[in-house]
Amino acid sequence: MAEMTTPPTAVDATALDEVVAFTSDLIRIDTTNRGGGDCKERPAAEYVAERLTDAGLDPVLLERTPGRANVVARIPGTDPSAGGLLVHGHLDVVPAEPSEWSVHPFSGDVRDGVVWGRGAVDMKNMDAMVLSVVRAWARHGVRPRRDIVIAYTADEEDSAIDGSRFLADTHPGLFEGCTEGISESGAYTVHANGMSLYPIGAGERGTAWLRLTADGRAGHGSKKNHANAVTRIAAAVHRIGEHRWPVRLSPTVRAALTELAALHGLEADLDDPAFDVDALLEALGPAARIVENTVRNSSNPTMLDAGYKVNVIPGRAGAHVDGRVVPGGEDEFTATLDELTGPDVAWGYYHQEIPLQAPVDGPTFARLRAAVERFDPDARTVPFCMGGGTDAKAFSRLGIAGYGFSPLKLPPGFDYNALFHGVDERVPVDALHFGVRVLDHFLQSA
Repeated sequence: MAEMTTPPTAVDATALDEVVAFTSDLIRIDTTNRGGGDCKERPAAEYVAERLTDAGLDPVLLERTPGRANVVARIPGTDPSAGGLLVHGHLDVVPAEPSEWSVHPFSGDVRDGVVWGRGAVDMKNMDAMVLSVVRAWARHGVRPRRDIVIAYTADEEDSAIDGSRFLADTHPGLFEGCTEGISESGAYTVHANGMSLYPIGAGERGTAWLRLTADGRAGHGSKKNHANAVTRIAAAVHRIGEHRWPVRLSPTVRAALTELAALHGLEADLDDPAFDVDALLEALGPAARIVENTVRNSSNPTMLDAGYKVNVIPGRAGAHVDGRVVPGGEDEFTATLDELTGPDVAWGYYHQEIPLQAPVDGPTFARLRAAVERFDPDARTVPFCMGGGTDAKAFSRLGIAGYGFSPLKLPPGFDYNALFHGVDERVPVDALHFGVRVLDHFLQSA
């Protein structure tokens, strides 16, 4: 690995002010993605494109569907032989019900040192941090060693068909030379057992959203019916929801457990087939939440659809299940779903995406660690596998290894994971400032 250098910081007072203003402004642009194409990211795309242009870049706006805009720009590096680095963030957000919030979810209010609103952590904060860094570089004449490709995407919160999948499928040339990428869900503080842990994403479980269908015999609700579609779908949903999946450790999760165990002074003989991973997770206490959702496949029923009148047995009933699959667990998932659904219920994929893994023993991951530890000397960085999925799945088809790296230094008691898609989503101003400094350092040294 090449020797790590310490580049001069480009972060100034303007950059720190801008990251807060940009986060707030982007939150105010309502880019709610309700699924099925019901979203318009273009106003947010135009906002970021204008600020990239002000920084001397030449961004392009690309749409598969009118209003579903993506933005891509390239910053040339000083070393043409170095592989490019993709930095990507999505512009859409999940829905928010204003009556449930302490502040309006699209207010972008800044109060008591905190920015409030939908997207504050998922992921308009990172979008704003990248904008702030790029503009700081323009002011100070900074050029990175590697080409940096900036991509702001649509539709990440649904199928990505109008976003990263569209870009990877139809505009791969924009990402030519990129070998790695960074995006959301990593390098945030987890306070556990007196330590400041920073999980850095180096993998993702695969997405397996399922549609279940049970056919039966329609009839009167007062009569015996052994071919009741509602009963059949309910039984299958119960079996799926109650199923206990076996432990299956991917290399990333294995590395995470090994490092977490060492930090806590615990034994972890993960090569022993009899080793009790669940007991280790219990011993890790609060730190277990970094890995507990990724040691096995999962299948959570989320939707039911049956019937149209209380005294009529319908001839068909349906359900949806949110399945997630660990790297290497695809065949087991399929076989298990065949068994759990049984002969009376058919199932198929409503949406399917691949699991991912990225190296944790190479120079890029080492530099990600070093950037966090430079600005928080108490940091203990560990690799982890994300329980859900990101746009990195689509970009992986271009040979780009994806890392979760959206750095935030968070105070004790700030439950970052609970705010993802949650009520009263917010981010501390100090955390944004930390993230800008870390990103500037990493992107210059990558």
